[in-house]
Amino acid sequence: MEKIYVGKVSNTHGIKGELRILSNFEYPQKAFLENTKLIIDDKTYTITSYRVHKNFHMVKFIGYDNINDVLFLKGKRVYKDKEELNLDADEVLDSDLKKFKVLTTDQKFGTIKEIFYASRNNKILRIDIEGKEVLIPFNSPCLQKIDKDKEIIEIKLIEGM
Repeated sequence: MEKIYVGKVSNTHGIKGELRILSNFEYPQKAFLENTKLIIDDKTYTITSYRVHKNFHMVKFIGYDNINDVLFLKGKRVYKDKEELNLDADEVLDSDLKKFKVLTTDQKFGTIKEIFYASRNNKILRIDIEGKEVLIPFNSPCLQKIDKDKEIIEIKLIEGM
């Protein structure tokens, strides 16, 4: 089982055992599904309800129906089993994407040095191509193909890059 970090319990919410999870995970709609499990301190908890409130992912677990039952989870890191995410063919975790090699259409090789977000939905890849740094938006037409099996990203550099 490979654990993936999905967030941190920032606080409780209300008196019925609901937790506020602060998360920048790229696929929260898959990580916080009802009737799936989250891992905190190597113990699994099953989600009974999920909703979004402001910047927080609000979850409630089976058997934890009171604020006093969940206070001990405050400040803990939250993980998800990677297999339980059920990612689609075109979805890749950022942690996996960093391992991919980059190939340009003119057969130059590169590596991904960093992945950062310019805004909430704008992922940027900082790529080193033969000593030259290039920034490529993840949803750009420059990104030609992602091969999850071979762990290769094909990009097309435009003039001036």
